[in-house]
Amino acid sequence: MSLPGRFITLEGGEAAGKSTQIARLAARLRGLGLEVLELREPGGTPLGEKIRHLLKHDPDGRGMAPETELLLMNASRAELVRQRILPALRAGTVVLCDRFHDSTVAYQGHGRGLDLAAVDSVIRLAVGDLRPDRTLWLEVTPGVAGARLAGRKAAEVASGTAEPADRFDEEQEAFFARVARGFRQGLEAEPDRWRRVDAGGSVEEVEEAVWSAVRDLFAVG
Repeated sequence: MSLPGRFITLEGGEAAGKSTQIARLAARLRGLGLEVLELREPGGTPLGEKIRHLLKHDPDGRGMAPETELLLMNASRAELVRQRILPALRAGTVVLCDRFHDSTVAYQGHGRGLDLAAVDSVIRLAVGDLRPDRTLWLEVTPGVAGARLAGRKAAEVASGTAEPADRFDEEQEAFFARVARGFRQGLEAEPDRWRRVDAGGSVEEVEEAVWSAVRDLFAVG
């Protein structure tokens, strides 16, 4: 699908720094005079944010079947694509999204063990022909991710801004190893679209690596 705008997605495990890097990349692109829309998955629309809460924080979501998780993720995504992403791309906007369909392949496909062909079928219904122009995999080691999660939670408690428990954060290391394998296979299968970014360094170091991975999409020196 060829549209005037650019669609860039950032993928990775928990505490990879995606939201921080999206904000920094957005600021850089706006400095170049570009219109930028920042989104996240699941979420990004009023309905999507309600689904996000159910998937991540609502006690009623604990223990949901993997198939339910898959369908809810893509219900939120279908709404996001039609209400926010496609209109922005048609207007020539750069869309930056914290996760997209590759997270579903990694988390619900590889992580939960759902049939990958079935996962792909549901994704195609949700997104149609839309695919990112560039997908960045922000990779961190389990040790770095764990330390960041602990630090983030401590800061939230200290500031009184802690969210309800996120059931994805509570998954076991074996689950995240399968998720990482899913991202790695995506990178290997589509090297023209994917770029791996070592996200274990400082915020500034990762920011420069992110920019190096996407700058060819824009007419800059």
